[in-house]
Amino acid sequence: MSDIIKLLPDAVANQIAAGEVIQRPASAVKELLENAIDAGSDNISLVIKDAGKALIQVIDNGFGMSETDARLSFERHATSKIATADDLFNLNTKGFRGEALASIAAIAQVELKTRVEGNDLGTQILIEGSQVKEQELCSTAKGTSFSIKNLFFNVPARRNFLKSNPVEIKHIIEEFQRVAMVHADISFSMYNNGNEVFNLKKGSFRQRIVGIFGDKVNQKLVPVEENTDIVSVVGFVGKPEFAKKTRGEQYFFVNDRFIKNAYLNHAVNNAFDQLLSKDQHPSYFLKLTIDPAKIDINIHPTKTEIKFEDERSIYAIIRTAVKQALGKHNISPTLDFEQESSFNVPLMKSSDTIKAPTIKVNQDYNPFETKTVSPSVNTNNRSFAKQSTEKWESLYSDFEKDTSEIIEHKQEKEEQKVISPDWDNEESSSFVESDKQTLIQLHSKYILAQLKTGSLIIDQERAHTRILFESYIQNFAKGQGITQQLLFPETLDFTTADAELLNELQTEIKQLGFDFEKMGKSSFVVSGVPVELKEQNVKKIIEGLLEQFKLNESELKLKKHENLAISMARSASVKTGKKLSYEEMKALVDELFSCEMPYSLPNGKPTTITLNLEDLNQQFDY
Repeated sequence: MSDIIKLLPDAVANQIAAGEVIQRPASAVKELLENAIDAGSDNISLVIKDAGKALIQVIDNGFGMSETDARLSFERHATSKIATADDLFNLNTKGFRGEALASIAAIAQVELKTRVEGNDLGTQILIEGSQVKEQELCSTAKGTSFSIKNLFFNVPARRNFLKSNPVEIKHIIEEFQRVAMVHADISFSMYNNGNEVFNLKKGSFRQRIVGIFGDKVNQKLVPVEENTDIVSVVGFVGKPEFAKKTRGEQYFFVNDRFIKNAYLNHAVNNAFDQLLSKDQHPSYFLKLTIDPAKIDINIHPTKTEIKFEDERSIYAIIRTAVKQALGKHNISPTLDFEQESSFNVPLMKSSDTIKAPTIKVNQDYNPFETKTVSPSVNTNNRSFAKQSTEKWESLYSDFEKDTSEIIEHKQEKEEQKVISPDWDNEESSSFVESDKQTLIQLHSKYILAQLKTGSLIIDQERAHTRILFESYIQNFAKGQGITQQLLFPETLDFTTADAELLNELQTEIKQLGFDFEKMGKSSFVVSGVPVELKEQNVKKIIEGLLEQFKLNESELKLKKHENLAISMARSASVKTGKKLSYEEMKALVDELFSCEMPYSLPNGKPTTITLNLEDLNQQFDY
């Protein structure tokens, strides 16, 4: 039998590696930003075009590379970060495998410009699909400029798997935030299609968080700090009242490297026990400093997962640190043995005399005296007691007559509530149609409707969500929803990431019926809303729309229009706890059963359930 095992060509091996390391434009952004940090930069700029598909450019003012290093940087497993296997357990840099640049060069057109301080000229290298097209001296600033053009140009199948521009730019912003947040000593800027998205100056960790998420986040932060021999924990957690239904603002950094760890996330959630409901997630920004020898970073291609030597102890420390922080700032109930504010007593001087408390007693008070009426009452006080008992028999003169009228009126009202016997007629419709109490609201959440064979229970929030969802899908089909112009346009401020997402989705959101324009960096002026939302809070609706869109993007596999329609429907639907009039309930039921698919939401959850009369009879043992 002939030999069948062969060595793969470098170009093929690089593309295989690229499949693990560079999954989307955001992956390339992460690798280039981390390389810029490892190069000792204190000013890094990111430029994006067409959600990274056309251009990703990272410019830094770091050490730069010599001509030989610039060429070697594109070879597989060529790195300046480690020399021996033991170095893997003493890592203080972001990258160390030497796979990133080789992987990027295998699936894109790459241009590198770099210059070391002290050299008059730098080096320029052009590479396409792992093939060096050009290498020459050039004039460039100190540091490195790395440009990636036409990502996945030679892997069209992979390019087809990329999501829409709003989704891809969202991932890019997330990677930018993860890198920039923990490195507050470095200035970062980001530009998307020529527009400035971030301009972050050097500062403290808190200032960097506020710079990324906006000034309003400052009031939400509770500082956390705990130093032990095992791990040092520093950072912030969000106050419980600002918790969200998405996990967006949750960041763990280990030795200045962003990681994902469900076990440690549970430690933070456990510290918020009894402060949040099950569907709420707290915000946190926690930096962990630990001995590199006690962790293993080399277990995942993207290095977002870490193995800890003593994970249980770290869990306990994080949980205790967060719980103490919440207690110290009077957010969770705790016992403070040092001082109780209610017992604060002002200090006395030595010259002050102590006065004994005195008690004043009305010596003339007699509880058995007849009470007099207030002067404000127009009554003769002397004759009041006598008048109060005179002619008491007149109170009962018409007693029997009045009682009979009350009983007759009560019987008339009860007759109005009697269920119509015609409802059991087979010729009647599925729903019992009558003006005499056909619909009942239960617990401000469900609507009970009677059927010929039992009862129908409708979830009012889900029902309204289904109605709005189909309405918005029709708006997309027509290209424009019905807009109600606001008498006074509202100016709304968003976080930088949400503002960029809203800007990317503005064409589709306007088709839902909104009328708005961008004003400034992260502000929008809303002059019109969908007609069905004219009486609702505009900011809450749009924030809810964006939050649901991000949540659905990670949980549901929906097309962009479907995602926006269901996100908008959930944000604008009538919520559990709202009391509905009979007319509102009837309109909701009628509209629900006019839908194409009234019985479930797009995620498969039911909007209605049926209680069969036979099953109900069995429960009563008939």
